[in-house]
Amino acid sequence: MTLDPRPLDPALEAAEAAGWATVRLDLGGVRSKAELMRRVGLALEVPEYFGGNWDALADALRDLSWLPAAPGRLFVVTAWRAYAEARPADWETLSEILEEAVDFWRAESEDEGAGPGLTVLLAESGPGPAAGAPPRTPRLKRRRG
Repeated sequence: MTLDPRPLDPALEAAEAAGWATVRLDLGGVRSKAELMRRVGLALEVPEYFGGNWDALADALRDLSWLPAAPGRLFVVTAWRAYAEARPADWETLSEILEEAVDFWRAESEDEGAGPGLTVLLAESGPGPAAGAPPRTPRLKRRRG
């Protein structure tokens, strides 16, 4: 799920060439959960009734009916590392919701014999990890209940 430090543009271009809908969420400068939810709402162009909380985000990512019909959807999260380090609990929750949405759409797609319904990439601009350093992707846990 991480695209780091490779360039992002080829992945977006390939997805768009394949007819996929692409959504880019830039978390640069995001310092709070409220700002995170505002950015997610703007990126996904969610309906006005989007509640701006974790449950609403999970519901929105399982619906996606307001996005154009497409054989696949690519959701790219950029500039996420600073937010993940500053707000690890919120980042963990966001990561779990994204993973659950990918799992949901994978199961839906398998039932229909279609391609992936939702793919999420994490991308970071700027220098990646030092040579030989392990990736800094946060550990993810599954939400309970």
